[in-house]
Amino acid sequence: MMRSNATRLGAVIRKELTEFRRNRFIMSTMGLLSVIYLVAPTAEILAAKASAPSAQLHNRIGLSLLFLLMIPVFLPSTIAAYSVVGERAQGTLEPLLTTPIRRTELLIGKAAAALLPAIGLAYGLFGIFLAVVHFGANAVVAAAVWHAPELLAEVVFIPLLAAWAIWVGLGISSRVSDVRVAQQLSMLASLPPIALTSLMSFQVITPTFALGALLAGGLLVVDCGACFLVSRLFDRERLITGSTPRAGLTSRR
Repeated sequence: MMRSNATRLGAVIRKELTEFRRNRFIMSTMGLLSVIYLVAPTAEILAAKASAPSAQLHNRIGLSLLFLLMIPVFLPSTIAAYSVVGERAQGTLEPLLTTPIRRTELLIGKAAAALLPAIGLAYGLFGIFLAVVHFGANAVVAAAVWHAPELLAEVVFIPLLAAWAIWVGLGISSRVSDVRVAQQLSMLASLPPIALTSLMSFQVITPTFALGALLAGGLLVVDCGACFLVSRLFDRERLITGSTPRAGLTSRR
């Protein structure tokens, strides 16, 4: 049973990744956002001077790392928002939902297919940023980046923010009928965590290890709760017909 479940889950992930590669809008959006959110913070750090006041230098670093944190928010939200409504627009949703795959397998498969490229790209661009800073920035500026307290938060929050964006995107995608509307709403709904990290980056809220751990734990709980909530929205009849299921009918779990 576990082997068959893993087989079906793997099939969903492979199908989703194939669909993403074939979708020019998703690929071009991912490419454009990646360039924007890598070039802007890198240029900001490379332009920083060692003689700049420490407060100004720290603000530059915080702003640059904040830009990089937008990658695991906006990229997966774009992908996840397409997952359901995109299939409905192409007419492939009904055949998929009539297969013997379980609701949880379908949901987890779609979420994993959005999560894997998103965090892979986010960590990859983060590594490129650090490499460019190490070899191209002023030595004093580079040292300040490597010792910035936000650096560890970047590593920890990338998968947590990506998971939040994915669950929000999937939830919205299962409720709307237009792809662009779903993606726009998903990006807007993914902004609250970014607002909080912005307050920390600009020292409105003093970042500490305890606060970071508390926020990470809270976001993990929120992600788990969002997973449960979105799973309730994945009702086969409603996804196909766009209406609330009739009394006496239950979705396949």
